[in-house]
Amino acid sequence: MKSPLQILSLEDDAADADLILATLAQANIKCEAVQVETEPEFLDALEKGGFDLILSDHSLPTFDGLSALKIALGKAPDVPFIFVSGSMGEDLAIELIKSGATDYVLKNRLSRLAPAVRRAIAEAEERAARQEAERRLTILDRSKNEFLNLISHEFRTPLNGLLGVGEIVLDGIDSTAEGNELREMFEESRRRITSILDDALLLTQIDVSSERFRSAPVSLQAALHRAIERTTELAQSRHVTLTPPPTGSDLILGDEDLLVRALHALLETAVKFSEEGETVRLAREVVSDSLKVTIESRGKTIPSPALAKFFDLFSIGEASTPGRDLGLGPPVAYRILSLFGASVSVANGDPSGIRLTISIKHPAPNCGDSRTV
Repeated sequence: MKSPLQILSLEDDAADADLILATLAQANIKCEAVQVETEPEFLDALEKGGFDLILSDHSLPTFDGLSALKIALGKAPDVPFIFVSGSMGEDLAIELIKSGATDYVLKNRLSRLAPAVRRAIAEAEERAARQEAERRLTILDRSKNEFLNLISHEFRTPLNGLLGVGEIVLDGIDSTAEGNELREMFEESRRRITSILDDALLLTQIDVSSERFRSAPVSLQAALHRAIERTTELAQSRHVTLTPPPTGSDLILGDEDLLVRALHALLETAVKFSEEGETVRLAREVVSDSLKVTIESRGKTIPSPALAKFFDLFSIGEASTPGRDLGLGPPVAYRILSLFGASVSVANGDPSGIRLTISIKHPAPNCGDSRTV
């Protein structure tokens, strides 16, 4: 606790004011007080600021404690306010606490004053520390997102130059088996790095300005069809088949382009866990008021320690799929679906592969109107 405490004392009786300070001193609470009696004096003291605690009588000749409390809550909301009054009924005490007072102590029971002050100051310090920690986290999070945004943009310009040079070099290579292998390697690397940059930018946008994304009814089957089309090239390169989207006329709430992006990321993830010659299967099921979409692969499984943090942004570097990096796909899909009230989970298949389960709430009957998330 700070020492000495700076106290603003609203008290018209000098003897009572001295007794209150003596009681605190006897309890080893060092303090310095400014005593005021009227509303103008109280307002002037609050304007000057620098107080750690306000002690106030309830009734004064030209002012009253409840009015002082309302003023203090507006001008110094973080400063504890304790009533120290000669008489106060239980109903009035409850009303004052509900109005925002920190505590109350009767003048004939000043033995309660020191504990009440210590508790009030401790709570204020804890609240201030929490607010400071939240402020620092906000700054850190915003700095992180600004850094990601800057890096993504600044990295794209030289990357485009490198890709252009790479294409020129590859154009001069004969169409031999070795040359074709180089081209495939170049295209795969180009696709992965541009996808990571796009995903990093999207994650930043979701974190910083999620309110910009609007929600409207979207055809699940149409979104799945678009996502499958986007995944076909990767699936073919790895000799994996994708089943058609399940039939149905389900409408879900969300931004269609973002939902397609999430579904595409999950389909690509399933492909990366598939063995050559296998099929990624899609299915839908209505459960109560929710719609469940499952995406299943046959092939690799996820190590048990990695299951719980599969969608965590900071676990993407772990080798859950040896030799086949997942990129930002899983965390991007998770963030997008969460943005619209949906969820996704992952489990290992039986006997092999993985199963991704998307749970989506059916839209309300009046879902024809778009809304901001």
